[in-house]
Amino acid sequence: MASVLREPTGATIPLSKLAPEQALKRLELAVVRRMEGYLHGDHRGLLPGSGSETNDARLYVPGQDDVRKMDWAVTARTQTPHVRDTVADRELEVWALLDATPSMNWGTEGVTKRDLGIAAIATIGFLSQKMGDRFGAFIMRPEALVRIPARSGRMALYSLLRKMLTEPVVPDHASGPYSLTRGIDQLARTQRRRGLRVVVSDFLSPDDTELDPSVPPEWERPLRRLAVKNQVICVEVVDRREVEFPDVGDILIRDPESDFARYINTSDAAARERFNAASSAQRERIRIAFRRAGVAHIQLRTDRDWVEDIARFVLSYRRVASQLHQPPQGVSR
Repeated sequence: MASVLREPTGATIPLSKLAPEQALKRLELAVVRRMEGYLHGDHRGLLPGSGSETNDARLYVPGQDDVRKMDWAVTARTQTPHVRDTVADRELEVWALLDATPSMNWGTEGVTKRDLGIAAIATIGFLSQKMGDRFGAFIMRPEALVRIPARSGRMALYSLLRKMLTEPVVPDHASGPYSLTRGIDQLARTQRRRGLRVVVSDFLSPDDTELDPSVPPEWERPLRRLAVKNQVICVEVVDRREVEFPDVGDILIRDPESDFARYINTSDAAARERFNAASSAQRERIRIAFRRAGVAHIQLRTDRDWVEDIARFVLSYRRVASQLHQPPQGVSR
């Protein structure tokens, strides 16, 4: 229970255990959406060259972007530094968004929700990887969106995972302009090329106490926009004690992202029943929001084997993927 009593200071899963490759050899993640360069002819170009196309211009990030890729025309027009990436013609581009806000630092089973989310990204990365395919990621902190450029190859994927694991833990009550809503919106705006998108979060918003499933969460609209052109998988990370209230006497319940704090007598059976009912309603609202947005949904728990859960998801995903990834109602491709 140490992870409940104090904030984590580092990774709770070693890099070597993120994605057991032996368990994944016979699995492959189905890609069913029409994507640029994918399913038109398998992976013709591997490196930028005469047959490559330029991606959309985006803001230059000091320390992360190569100044040789500066788009001077856009920079002169906007008076703000922009870069333009080149992408190969025949590869699948996978981008993951990891929610690293304070609520993801919690975990009562020896692993935090943040590290379980990284394990999910690792597993999906190995399952979706073919020669030439590129995998990139965003780490969403309250104060910034850290971009890890997309690269191909297994060593590049390991480097991405190592960067995620060593990213400093966000302290409780850290504030900033970034929320899950803005993070998803930025992912959709900056990565225009169609591909596979993976959003990893607990999908809990500070001060959002709504339980009515007919009221959409604030992140549902940008998620719908992201799913119009991309194949989207949402990984909901849950800790056991968020859905099963323990009987441990008087405890302090506090929100790491807001000022809410309250003592609860967990020995009161009626109080535990009300908590469990509210938690079930909250998770059902999230599940219904995913269905309305037309995205795939997998729930991982800190007290279960994530590899087994993802393997079960992948095996059943192919049967429903084509129907699932139709555009939302009233939206055309």
